[in-house]
Amino acid sequence: MTVKAVIQRVAMASVTVEERLVSEIGAGLLILLGVQENDTERELDWLVGEVSRLRIFPDDEGAMNRSVQDVGGGILVVSQFTLVADTRKGNRPSFIRAAAPGMARQSYEEFCHRLERETGKPVGRGVFGAHMKISLVNDGPVTICMDTRDGAP
Repeated sequence: MTVKAVIQRVAMASVTVEERLVSEIGAGLLILLGVQENDTERELDWLVGEVSRLRIFPDDEGAMNRSVQDVGGGILVVSQFTLVADTRKGNRPSFIRAAAPGMARQSYEEFCHRLERETGKPVGRGVFGAHMKISLVNDGPVTICMDTRDGAP
């Protein structure tokens, strides 16, 4: 499996579905997660570890030396299959490499559960497969892209 994540350091973030607020956090991480086929636990574990220990929050001198755990920040994860779009041909993206909805949902939920175990805190979620409105205030801005192909063992 290849999992792609876009990690944003935020001052706040929220998810609304059909005008109903479903999740929100204050300062922390908004993670957009895209899942391709061929799921493996090792890749999910690698990504959970990288995200939870990613030092993108400022220390007392302003250097990015603290993780979301160090600062007690919130985490909100939103499934976003469009991250795995193939745009090499034409002008219409292809999503053929995206995991089937059942597999993608399972991987998304497993990622969230593992992140909760790793951080010891609840993880906010979007609504899988729903049309969502995401509001955020990007802090920095700091946006990091991760792809398990680039680093997972």
